[in-house]
Amino acid sequence: MISAVSHSLASALPRVEVRISALHGDSQEQQWLRAVGFFEGQSICVLRRAPFGGPLHVRVGSGGEFAVDMKVAAHIEIDPSPQTESA
Repeated sequence: MISAVSHSLASALPRVEVRISALHGDSQEQQWLRAVGFFEGQSICVLRRAPFGGPLHVRVGSGGEFAVDMKVAAHIEIDPSPQTESA
């Protein structure tokens, strides 16, 4: 059993772009995440949080938007520093 990481996507603030630093979880979960655009170094932004611990609505840097279950989001390690856009 893999425990949740300390700085995970599950703890990211809405509308703050962060960067994925590692994917944890089982190999099938990691394979699915990479297939839909979640990978190390990719920017990601939580657009909305569903109430009562529901899924996160996220946008990855490539433009795809997904609903991510909180249990899966807990396995996506992020750099907790907000990313800034260069002008």
